[in-house]
Amino acid sequence: MSVKHANDIPVEPVKAGDKTTIQVLISSQEGPNFAMRRFVMQPGGGMPNHTNTVEHEQYVLRGHARIGIGDEVFDVQAGDMVFIPEGVPHWYQNVGEENFEFLCMIPNKPDEIRIIGKGC
Repeated sequence: MSVKHANDIPVEPVKAGDKTTIQVLISSQEGPNFAMRRFVMQPGGGMPNHTNTVEHEQYVLRGHARIGIGDEVFDVQAGDMVFIPEGVPHWYQNVGEENFEFLCMIPNKPDEIRIIGKGC
């Protein structure tokens, strides 16, 4: 068990992202089943189309973004929940004027990320 404050956790840039950072809030060493990460995308930032070998459960904390999941595009904002099945292509673009922030929970399994296209 653990209790931490987000301000005490390192923030790292997302290598494939544009103006995007990640914090690993609960790692696989702390939680036996799931990891919890916090992503922050600055205005105009995003992540390119990619796939993962693990599913994503996400909760939007702040901001407004456009997300592509498979062949569909969604506009999401604070309070929205997003589920992305494993293997489904997805991308993110912050279309708002403030940071887009969301929590992303993933199972503690090996994850292979494959970038499908360039840019966000």
